[in-house]
Amino acid sequence: MPSRSDDPVADALDRAATLIAQDIRALSAANPVVLIDGRSGAGKSSLAARLVARWPLVGRVQLIALDSLYPGWDGLDDGVERALEWVLRPHGRGYLGTWRRWDWERETEAESHAVDPALGVIVEGSGILTPATAGLGDVRVWVESAEAARKARALARDGETYRPHWERWAAQEQRHVERDDPRMLATRVVEIP
Repeated sequence: MPSRSDDPVADALDRAATLIAQDIRALSAANPVVLIDGRSGAGKSSLAARLVARWPLVGRVQLIALDSLYPGWDGLDDGVERALEWVLRPHGRGYLGTWRRWDWERETEAESHAVDPALGVIVEGSGILTPATAGLGDVRVWVESAEAARKARALARDGETYRPHWERWAAQEQRHVERDDPRMLATRVVEIP
């Protein structure tokens, strides 16, 4: 395993997770909602996994990746709407939420998953920080990274299945950034090399 100084991306993600855990602790809430947004390959999923490992509150945290909610390659906005309706609004009202996983191979909804309103929740994915979701997120994170680094990480992660969809997905992310200004909605901005 490389030392921290050998991997600047891991180092930046570790620092960010520690700071976000401090933000959560400062809330004094038993069931906080953390929203992690950023463009594809920025490090959202890696950051969320590190935050789960450092979760500063008693009890477990529920992690929901928008990759499980987007209904296909043209579904960025629909995936965010699903998160809002199925997860964030019920959680905010103290109700049990239920979301359906998108089966990318079959191109249809699959099994259901419950979201316990008594527990904290992390929702990570491109598009999650919008004016509609921001009021439901206690800690709102924008992950920033240069396009070349993001693309290299995303294609290394997802391989050739993602390559033909990169531009199509990036156009949806760009519309989100221009329309919603997620960086301005964030309570914390994370820079990843």
